[in-house]
Amino acid sequence: MIKLSGVIITFNEERKIEACLASLKNVVDEIIVVDSFSTDRTEEICLSYGATFIKQEFLGYKDQKNFAVAQATYDHIISLDGDEALSPELQESILALKSNWTKDGYYMNRFNNYCGQWINHSDWYPDKKLRAFIRGKGEWTGNRIHEKFKLYNNKASGKLKGDILHWNYPTYSAHNLQIEKFSSISARSYYELGKKATLWNILFNPTWAFFKAYFLRLGFLDGVNGFIICAQTANLTFLKYIKLREIIKSENQKP
Repeated sequence: MIKLSGVIITFNEERKIEACLASLKNVVDEIIVVDSFSTDRTEEICLSYGATFIKQEFLGYKDQKNFAVAQATYDHIISLDGDEALSPELQESILALKSNWTKDGYYMNRFNNYCGQWINHSDWYPDKKLRAFIRGKGEWTGNRIHEKFKLYNNKASGKLKGDILHWNYPTYSAHNLQIEKFSSISARSYYELGKKATLWNILFNPTWAFFKAYFLRLGFLDGVNGFIICAQTANLTFLKYIKLREIIKSENQKP
């Protein structure tokens, strides 16, 4: 039977980290937490669950997660964020893997809780993520905020039953703050990639983002919060393009 390492990155997660740790403690053989110098009770809570707690200045999501994977004792990894937990069904699926792990990595659905409501549609469910993998068979890739684990051979993947439970935004204000932050980071990443911010991008892309999430992916079935999520999806798209336009203008004006 193989042994598993549970790997988590954290920063000031005292409100949510216990659910994460509790869902892992009977599933994995060790818990590794890489923390970006939290100032709350995150370290105390993690240590109470017997986790190995490593302090590391934040390197960006992709690099921080690759660093965390490198700290694990075992090559078979379960990777979570501090605001996520394994559902009971997913715990059982992972326990079964310990005696029958046949793929390089396994996808699972993520179930998002928005302002107290579990969201079943739009771009937020099934929100497929690859979070069980063998070290050396892939790596965390992506830009500054949209990181994902990518297998070197994606055909060597499977799918597990059960959900990652994700508590993302407790309030609308928290979502607004994150939209502002992520749109700025995305705009800078787009600039570095050489993307343009045409009037077509600014007008069409947000409209399409809303239409796809609200109508094609049935976001309207999640009621008021479903509408808000889809509107914020459009808002994020709009903001990153107008911020990209500002960056391009500013860079072009430099002597």
